[in-house]
Amino acid sequence: QVQLVESGGGLVQAGGSLRLSCAASGRTFSTYTMGWFRQAPGKEREFVATISWSGVSTYADSVKGRFTISRDNAKNTVYLQMNSLKPEDTAVYYCNGGPKVAGSSWYYYWGQGTQVTVSS
Repeated sequence: QVQLVESGGGLVQAGGSLRLSCAASGRTFSTYTMGWFRQAPGKEREFVATISWSGVSTYADSVKGRFTISRDNAKNTVYLQMNSLKPEDTAVYYCNGGPKVAGSSWYYYWGQGTQVTVSS
């Protein structure tokens, strides 16, 4: 069993920055792809970024060049550095990782989510 706990959300003005953290329990963290998804009010949950066990990262077009995903396997933690934030980045951000769920774009384990609010 793996537990994911996010932190670092909050309220920031447009153009500002935040860094989200996701601490994972479990000894197999370093072997998993980890990622971030987000869900805005009234919208479906959407992909933000992933990072493989070897450090290869992918990003949604909407955040490319502004967000950076990274991981520290020694600390069982994955990060999302968010710069140049826009009001449309406002959402609950979820940490996601583990084995891939067949037929979907996400992985088995989810965190509880952390709210990010960007004011204009």
